[in-house]
Amino acid sequence: MSHTPRTSPSRAPSRSGTPVPGRSPSRLAPPLIRPAPSVSSLRVYSHGSSVVHSPVSVSPPGTATPKQSGGESSSASSITEGILIQEPDAEVDTIDGEQGHASGLVDSPAGDENSKKNLRDQLRRTLSKKESFTDISKFRQRHREKVAALNEIPHTPGYPPRQYFVLTDAGKPVFIRYYTCKQSATRPSVLTLCSDHDSNADGATSMIGVIQALVSIFLDDGDKLRCINAGRTRIVFLLRPPLYYVCVSGWGEPESVTRFHLEYLHLQILSVVSGEQLKRMFEQRRNFDLRRLLGGAEPFLYSLLARLEWDLAMSTSSLHCLKLDPVLRKSVADILVPTSKIKEMLYVILVAQGRIITLVRPRKHSIHPSDLHILVNTIHSPSIMNSSAAASWLPLCLPKFNSSAFVNAYVMFLPRNDGQDTPRTPATPGELAEAPPMAVPEPEEAQRNDDASSAQSLPIGVAAAGRATEVGLICVSGNADFEAVRGWCETVSQRLAKDGLLRSLSNAIANGETEYTASSLGIPGLRHFVYKSRSHVQITMPIYEEPYDSPNEKRRLITLYQTLFDAIHAKSGQERTLKLQYIRTTQESVMGWITQSFELYLALSPHLPKSAVVSAANAIAKWVQQEEHRLFLRNAPVF
Repeated sequence: MSHTPRTSPSRAPSRSGTPVPGRSPSRLAPPLIRPAPSVSSLRVYSHGSSVVHSPVSVSPPGTATPKQSGGESSSASSITEGILIQEPDAEVDTIDGEQGHASGLVDSPAGDENSKKNLRDQLRRTLSKKESFTDISKFRQRHREKVAALNEIPHTPGYPPRQYFVLTDAGKPVFIRYYTCKQSATRPSVLTLCSDHDSNADGATSMIGVIQALVSIFLDDGDKLRCINAGRTRIVFLLRPPLYYVCVSGWGEPESVTRFHLEYLHLQILSVVSGEQLKRMFEQRRNFDLRRLLGGAEPFLYSLLARLEWDLAMSTSSLHCLKLDPVLRKSVADILVPTSKIKEMLYVILVAQGRIITLVRPRKHSIHPSDLHILVNTIHSPSIMNSSAAASWLPLCLPKFNSSAFVNAYVMFLPRNDGQDTPRTPATPGELAEAPPMAVPEPEEAQRNDDASSAQSLPIGVAAAGRATEVGLICVSGNADFEAVRGWCETVSQRLAKDGLLRSLSNAIANGETEYTASSLGIPGLRHFVYKSRSHVQITMPIYEEPYDSPNEKRRLITLYQTLFDAIHAKSGQERTLKLQYIRTTQESVMGWITQSFELYLALSPHLPKSAVVSAANAIAKWVQQEEHRLFLRNAPVF
């Protein structure tokens, strides 16, 4: 059981309302272009100096200023002001937002209070018997066991579904993804998903009380609970007063992974209920039931959790763009530049297969990857994708842009010009609110869907099968006129169809030109890799092939990548960062390598020597540098 002391608040108050374009800092000087480095001179397991991340510090247009992390200023940045804001490495002991005057009181019967009191007394007695490390040999033995577990990760046949709990500091449930095991004659052990409204969720309700009691013990003692380790199972706590977030996972991944999931869960809730609204409601009524406001938002949360399981772009705080011919990408982007008649336009984004095709933004302004992921997840949730309307008008909050204000997103799926789409009427906000909720599939059904699409790189839950190849147009604005935005989007759709660009996009997606395989690189023994360009804040990766064509093998590889990422960036409290990390299992060898310009994570055959792994890493870096204009969104128009 680990915990950290309290930290001081860092959120700066911002004015409520929709942002208005204004001034922003001056453009920074571009860095010198250097050739791709080589790992030939590096040794496996070598520890390097801490990698310095210099995030871009750019204020968005308008009075709504995004929150700054760690107190960096734009003068300390060495990265050119680009399309995306690079995520700084968060200090483990100073997680932003884990502060506030949270209390641990619960309105419950006297019997529950006595049970919680006994639990607190038992936990305090357990914590008082902390193991002493005066014997240095015992400490070294434990350290060797941890290193051995990291270097030789065993193969596990199954990955139990992660369970998520969101509750208020008064102990009221907000959102639950909880599985129970049902017994029957034909199906001895079947996992069933229960929500907080399910009559069979009594066990989840009891867990909510235990969670709140555990958190309150540490809060009463002026401390904070971060995680509980029980063998391979880890329970991670994230406190964002007035909300508490908990994840129970048995995958064996690092603590930072599930904590990152909880962070995104918090951002998704803030996209529906802004931080200012959340604070005001709970100041007026501490035992407020937030489920009344999130009643129609469950599809967004379930879709987000499905994306987090597979989407490595979210895990690496970056963006995964669609592989596309640069001439076609530029031609499409030029048409998306809004006219001066539309005021308060913020972003114009074109998406397909859950990935960005291009993005048009205001001059001297960058967008945070987290806001993009929240936006893409919202429009690809089943309640939007399965809607009968041709377009939707969505009010939502972009937490990294301004957690106290809402923007308006006009979402329109463009016709494919093949006669299959019929004109439909755009949905109004009222019609969208009346859309039927998403039916949550049982794990076995989700597993069958996963098996059917395991060869695709598109994460589960990102897009419905009927619209997987459709192109979506998103216009994010402040107080722009609805009719003006809709008319302009219709004009853009007609121009894309008239110039043949929409057909070219659809053909490229349908013909598989937006994907590639690891075998196409011609590198001996290479099975898969993830390459992150640190200057573009984007990743590229091939589709999953054998032996990672089954869901569990794919989960195992992703967990290995996350272990490398956690070790290299020291996300879980390690003493220092690494330049290189190598792990060998009975199934494969994986390596993570970070330089000033990129990060690389690759998987190869376990029978290859380390010299071959190093050569493969150099070959991948060289290939990506040659194909960079197709793999990444490097230049996009501004207005």
